[in-house]
Amino acid sequence: MKSFMMQGAKILSTGSAVPNFSLNNYEMSEIVNTSHEWIFTRTGIEERRLLTGTKKSVTDLAIMASRNALNKISMDPQDIDLIILATSSPNDLFGSASQVQSELNAVNAVAFDLTAACSGFVLGIVTAYQFLQNGSYRNVLVIGADVLSKWIDWSDRSTCILFGDAAGATVLQSCSKEDNSILEFQLNTDGNYANHLSIAYKEEINPHPILNLYQGSFKYVSMNGKEVYKFAVSQVPLSILKCLNSLNISVGDIDWLLLHQANERILKAVAEKLSISENKIIANLSKYGNTSAASIPLALDEAIQDKKICHNDIIVISGFGAGLTWGTIIMKWKSL
Repeated sequence: MKSFMMQGAKILSTGSAVPNFSLNNYEMSEIVNTSHEWIFTRTGIEERRLLTGTKKSVTDLAIMASRNALNKISMDPQDIDLIILATSSPNDLFGSASQVQSELNAVNAVAFDLTAACSGFVLGIVTAYQFLQNGSYRNVLVIGADVLSKWIDWSDRSTCILFGDAAGATVLQSCSKEDNSILEFQLNTDGNYANHLSIAYKEEINPHPILNLYQGSFKYVSMNGKEVYKFAVSQVPLSILKCLNSLNISVGDIDWLLLHQANERILKAVAEKLSISENKIIANLSKYGNTSAASIPLALDEAIQDKKICHNDIIVISGFGAGLTWGTIIMKWKSL
């Protein structure tokens, strides 16, 4: 019989994985009409990692990141109850989480994909929190992983300079209310602007000769950068303030601001709107570019490895992107 007493949840471990192949801005200028200065001044990106080679997919990175997280706490994969894979670039349109479950030998885990692009990891954490809070599961593995290099038009300067491939993973466990680290969350969607960032489906011109059925295929990543920038800079601070206000926490109580690593100008603009010092921004965008659902867990894992984050630090985590979707989690970090 499962207990349905309300409980807390905390992150036990983090892990990450990036491909070996690195493409810097100077090398990018040999592929498309651009320059290091043009890219860096507009985005803050200096290089990105790409998953090259045959038969490589998002599951390879997701598995590596997951094993990294599990090994840090010597957890048997068979102790995992649920796996949530946040990705918009599965290697199977029906989902890739089950492949991760199989490779990890997490035989007792339910596994499913969650598609919310750059907001995916935030939604994955919130989803996991519900299962942990109501006592349905004890250990949940949340993975953010994307390989958008496979969905990029490498002749389109507006998108190819931005994206990189990576994965990040976290192991969450139910705990007492006193030890709870997830203090508040807030989620939003506005589908009226879905066309600003998408991988659209395009129908063939001619239908099936008998069935009148139009088939097709998915196109490359398409983005209206100006509109996405305006959306992020206007909506993300409001989401953060709503969370803070519900907890009666002031902006001054924030120790770290961890945003989706989309563009350095967005990170700084959001911090400025909230009057948060740039010294409190966690950022690794320059090394990896926009890694979509992987960006937040990748940056979180690196910050923990670098011992930036201390016990009881207040971390504001916000994801934003395609959908358009956005969301915030307020977390009080508990040392591992």
